Amino acid sequence: MKVGDRHYRSIWVEDGAVKIIDQRWLPHEFRVVTVETLDEFAAAIRDMWVRGAPLIGATAGYGVACAMARDASDASLAGTCEVLNATRPTAVNLRWALDAMRNALAPLPVADRASAAFAKAAAICDEDVEINRQIGLHGLEIIREIAAKKDGPVNVLTHCNAGWIATVDWGTATSPIYQAHEAGIPVHVFVDETRPRNQGAQLTAWELSEHGVPHDLIVDNAGGHLMQRGEVDLVIVGTDRTTARGDVCNKIGTYLKALAAHDNGVPFYVALPSPTIDWTISDGFEIPIEERSPLEVTKVQGKLEGGDTGWVQISPDASPARNPAFDVTPARLVTGLITERGVAAASPEGLAALFPDLAA
Repeated sequence: MKVGDRHYRSIWVEDGAVKIIDQRWLPHEFRVVTVETLDEFAAAIRDMWVRGAPLIGATAGYGVACAMARDASDASLAGTCEVLNATRPTAVNLRWALDAMRNALAPLPVADRASAAFAKAAAICDEDVEINRQIGLHGLEIIREIAAKKDGPVNVLTHCNAGWIATVDWGTATSPIYQAHEAGIPVHVFVDETRPRNQGAQLTAWELSEHGVPHDLIVDNAGGHLMQRGEVDLVIVGTDRTTARGDVCNKIGTYLKALAAHDNGVPFYVALPSPTIDWTISDGFEIPIEERSPLEVTKVQGKLEGGDTGWVQISPDASPARNPAFDVTPARLVTGLITERGVAAASPEGLAALFPDLAA
């Protein structure tokens, strides 16, 4: 997608160096940084220089590649994967990408691993782009059907950021929106701010602005009100891990949106890349939920009066805070799972019908 007049992916190799867009500074500052060492890759994932399940996996792939360029031994491969896997516990794409890298590299002679690692990391990125493009095409048909039945734009509500900046390109939940926009279908997005990290306010609103998609930023608590008033045609969210029976783990607050959508008869879709399916578990409550720093709750980041980006405390000094980063939406509340192979029912049968090769 575009930033200004230039097309960007969220991670790429330039002059032999791995580059990322440092998301901590968006939307007020656009910074591109180079990541080289294992410590830098681990910090980039853990401290959310990059975020979003697909991008976390892609970043881990390049983290392994850079490590192999320095030391391609078995011990280095195992140690690198162990360090990176410990950075974020919830998004299954991280484990998926590391397994893919390890399986591709372990059988190779040490001398061949560095070049093979960069090729495999690039392939993971290219695969992600195509998966997300296909999700967009399948989701486009849902938006097209709604557009044919109403006057005015199709109003989509999103939560968190499942946009191109959370993937390598296109995004998951945003991909149908971008496809509809490109196809000339009037579409408008209600962007949840998504406390406490404000990924909607800082990232989704930013990228929709850059791409010229009409949208309104709303506080998290406004979604149910808008649904009651008939102003939301459908909800599309992303996912950090989805179980084999269709339970969806996504950014905290997703469950509340699903409940509001269910109560008001609003279709609730999840944009689901297949690497985000965890076929090893069925019950969503088996998914480990990351607890992040309480400082993300007690402080907010934004543009200060002088123009610099900084943090401001919003709570009393003595008040403790809890910060669970994700919640689980049961499959019964999900209208459908928009995958790269089509739209599946949120059920074991629905997923297995589209992915018999993976479900097996």
